[in-house]
Amino acid sequence: MIGPGTYPALAGRLGQVLLDIERVAQRAILLSEKARATGDDGYLDGAALNLHGFYAGIESCFEDIARTVDGAMPTGGNWHQELLRQMAAEMKGVRPAVVHRATRDCLDEYRAFRHLVRNIYTFNLKPGRLTDLAAGVEPCLVAVQADLNAFIDFLGAVTEE
Repeated sequence: MIGPGTYPALAGRLGQVLLDIERVAQRAILLSEKARATGDDGYLDGAALNLHGFYAGIESCFEDIARTVDGAMPTGGNWHQELLRQMAAEMKGVRPAVVHRATRDCLDEYRAFRHLVRNIYTFNLKPGRLTDLAAGVEPCLVAVQADLNAFIDFLGAVTEE
């Protein structure tokens, strides 16, 4: 049962994570630029960690939404992929899609990268791929911010009803 404070509390948590993911995205960009400027691949390790944090923060939002609004979390070995798909799907009578398809597609790259960072040593990461992901994180961040802010507005409208 959803209590009266559940949606406003969720909206507050989502807003805080949006601030955090903006910060880690900016750090990933900065560290990637430092790696390029200095040739020090240690900066790439920091960029990789921040890109990992970028998706991990977004995924924590999605888990929160799945539990609080949807009442269902995917299970199984590919639950991370399924959660992303779930967030891009409308649930009739429950909620609109949390993210647009284009946002889902850009996030899927960061989901896959986060999985890679968790499962190999950073010195095995491909510097070119990491640099490309750092360069592309800002447009993906802007899309996520727009989609999650629209979802926060939805939560506010439902709360007012």
